[in-house]
Amino acid sequence: MIKKLQSLIETHSILSKKMAEPNIISDVARYTKLAKEYRQLTPTINLAHQYIKTFGHIQEDEEILQGQDTELKEIVKDELGDLKAKLINLENELKILLLPHDPNDDKNIILEIRSGTGGNEAAIFAQDIFRMYLRYTELKKWKSEILSINENEGGGIKEVIVSIQGEGAFGMLKYESGVHRVQRIPDTESSGRIHTSAATVAVLPEAEEIDIQINDGDLKIDTYRASGAGGQHVNKTESAIRITHLSTNIVVTCQDESSQHKNRDKAMKVLRSRLLEAEIKKKNQERSNVRKKMVSTGDRSAKIRTYNYPQGRITDHRINLTLYKLDEVINGNLNHIIYPLQLEDQKLRLESIK
Repeated sequence: MIKKLQSLIETHSILSKKMAEPNIISDVARYTKLAKEYRQLTPTINLAHQYIKTFGHIQEDEEILQGQDTELKEIVKDELGDLKAKLINLENELKILLLPHDPNDDKNIILEIRSGTGGNEAAIFAQDIFRMYLRYTELKKWKSEILSINENEGGGIKEVIVSIQGEGAFGMLKYESGVHRVQRIPDTESSGRIHTSAATVAVLPEAEEIDIQINDGDLKIDTYRASGAGGQHVNKTESAIRITHLSTNIVVTCQDESSQHKNRDKAMKVLRSRLLEAEIKKKNQERSNVRKKMVSTGDRSAKIRTYNYPQGRITDHRINLTLYKLDEVINGNLNHIIYPLQLEDQKLRLESIK
């Protein structure tokens, strides 16, 4: 452990020196990359210094115990237990920080929400959780852009696709993929009966062109007139775009912009992210199944969470977490859910490498 930590400290120092070089400072792309690496490594380095200092202190105390100074030996005995306990705690924290970093965690995301079973109530719930994510985005001071939205005539939304840009966005929200279920009394229910409906969430790491190479010959692009409730959503030119990726049969449509070029750009952004998601799933399936994945990060068909309005209760079924903080969560305070999911995932990953 000591050698590994010393190596990381040296790397951190080299990064600091490189960032101060004039040719690096003038190169924005290179400086940004180095600064990101430096920033990500800093929490580990801070703990590494504490660990090395504590380890050295323990060694000094153990040498004193081998000596002849009785009074000093008594003092050392009292502090040695505390130092060893501190070292164990520091080692556990470092193990988590030293876990292999998912390169996708730093990516922006494409968030897709679709109403499921439950008719109009499902569409209203889909809109509710869409607002929940937008509020969380605002709390994190991230940026969001709606790429596509299909509103429901009876209220709510049938489908929405939104791009969310922010540092660590995928790492924070990747656990949200799956089926979200709601239990509540609809406004239209006169008998007070509780209805159950659902919405599906997919969180995809936003893929850059360097991540996914797409051949133009593998695309079928159709144009058509946008349709909708009227006003700005309808136009008289064929600006709407439908792109079909022939190899995978993935279809993406976009009609929200009046410009065909803008709709094509948005559709390609979504297509690249869906292809990257498919590639990630393929790699995950190829990996060893030694670690039981209780915390799903990509299965859209798995029921992951229930929002029970009459009891103000929210339950995440993957980690058996129940909280009576529904109002806080639905208003964007997702940290109540995200942090326990991250801790459980870290725990499982640690167990897999022991």
